[in-house]
Amino acid sequence: MGKQFSLTNSEYIIGRNPESSIFIDDKSVSRSHARVMVVGNEITIQDLGSSNKTTINNTALAPMTTHKLKNNDQLKCGNVILKYYAPGSLDAAMNKQLNEKSERDALTGAFNKGALLERGPEAIKRAEVLKESLSIIVFDIDFFKKINDGHGHPGGDSVLRELGRIVATKLIRANDYFARYGGEEFVLILSGAPQKNAEEVAERVRSTIENNEFMFEGKKIPVTVSLGVATRKDEGQWEALFDRADKALYLSKQTGRNRVTVSPIS
Repeated sequence: MGKQFSLTNSEYIIGRNPESSIFIDDKSVSRSHARVMVVGNEITIQDLGSSNKTTINNTALAPMTTHKLKNNDQLKCGNVILKYYAPGSLDAAMNKQLNEKSERDALTGAFNKGALLERGPEAIKRAEVLKESLSIIVFDIDFFKKINDGHGHPGGDSVLRELGRIVATKLIRANDYFARYGGEEFVLILSGAPQKNAEEVAERVRSTIENNEFMFEGKKIPVTVSLGVATRKDEGQWEALFDRADKALYLSKQTGRNRVTVSPIS
């Protein structure tokens, strides 16, 4: 799956339920498939009576029995293969770096489009199961071509880099998801946020960017963004929710830019 899960809590549930701490969206995995327990540097795993078994190095675990994991152990939950790296191992550090590099946009530090297209459907499923609000904000930089034409691509890159820093450090919560969709377009996934809260976040993004001093080679570059907001109503697909936010963004651009447009829920 190209994912790495850091074991920093005392317990994790591996399963197909979106509430699982290690969520695996594969039909061969039970909703609550296995439990991972962390006590100091000792990591153990327990099969929770799964339909398709949990195996360690090709040996199936008996249901509800506990097995201590060793570095490089291969786990199989249903048809999904995972590998355990012990704390401090070189393999763990290398794989963490590779995983982060594959998911992050090198210029802005935001998650990249590939990571977003994986996270979006997961967020929809989680909102459905938990019956919680889910909002997204899609925004892009106004007249970005003029910035590139006037200051060259290094100037445009400087603006993108600074915008990424501002959003990541000043404008989002720890559980918000910030991604670069492509070019000068960005997306925020706000789990648990109703429409009013999402609109407030979008306005804060808009005003903060407008009032920030973007500098390149001693010159100030005026920067504003246009934003579209959509809150999940009955969408079961990520694409439908994103499309509503994207259309709201387009309306912001058509009606003057540097503004927030909210897609109505009903």
